[in-house]
Amino acid sequence: MIPPTAILSSPVRRSVPLGGGTARVELADGRTVVVKEGPGVAAEAAGLRWLTVRGGPPVPAVLAHDGARLVTEHVPPGRPSAAAAAELGRRLAALHALPGQTFGTGPPGTGEDAWIGRAPMRNVPAAQWAPWYATHRVAPYLATARDAGDLTADEATVIERVCDRLPELAGPPEPPARLHGDLWSGNVLWSADEKGAATEAWLIDPAAHGGHRETDLAMLALFGCPHLDTVLAAYDEAAPLAPGWRDRVPLHQLFPLLVHVVLFGRGYAGQCVAAARAALGAR
Repeated sequence: MIPPTAILSSPVRRSVPLGGGTARVELADGRTVVVKEGPGVAAEAAGLRWLTVRGGPPVPAVLAHDGARLVTEHVPPGRPSAAAAAELGRRLAALHALPGQTFGTGPPGTGEDAWIGRAPMRNVPAAQWAPWYATHRVAPYLATARDAGDLTADEATVIERVCDRLPELAGPPEPPARLHGDLWSGNVLWSADEKGAATEAWLIDPAAHGGHRETDLAMLALFGCPHLDTVLAAYDEAAPLAPGWRDRVPLHQLFPLLVHVVLFGRGYAGQCVAAARAALGAR
């Protein structure tokens, strides 16, 4: 990332790389912002705006974007707390209750081409979740990983069985929810007040689309989220989850694990296949 000389009409005083084409930038006028570059910043800006809703989790304000560079509000970091986690659960329930248009539809103003992290993704509308998830989330990344040799033929067969059985594994029908779409713990920022105490959990780096609400919750559990049990309990109290939702967590984790196999190689293959096998055991 090439540090800009000025942002928001103010000279740049200091730029600190954060990785992934992102930097924390201190401006001469005293403001601190986050600057991100890459092909997905327009979709990310649209996603942040779509997720900015009354009663939902806070997201950084979009300050500027030009299709190649995105400037957002900086969130002062804090430590996770149980109170903030419970509030996150309630606010996620409020976000998911908003219309997601149809399964696979991205934020207004965006097309089918989208991104999840550094991986391309397609937001193709569909009327039912199970066939959409099999066709537009699992199958493309399965094919890429198999063709690259990061999944063996036998491993790929296990995942193909999940796709074949998705209608019976998916649980009770759910309406499309407004999803963050890439809600692993690294995309949850715990903010701090002036004394450094955590006050809120903010969401960053969305891959927003209409989807199944259990997907966001399963992704929170994928790599460990602080106070996860508190988040889930508060969510379930505010918007009760369908029976058997815990058994379906591996099903919803299959897609992000396949993305990790595609991006980072065979090191995630074992975890991916284990999730597929666990999903096949879910009823």
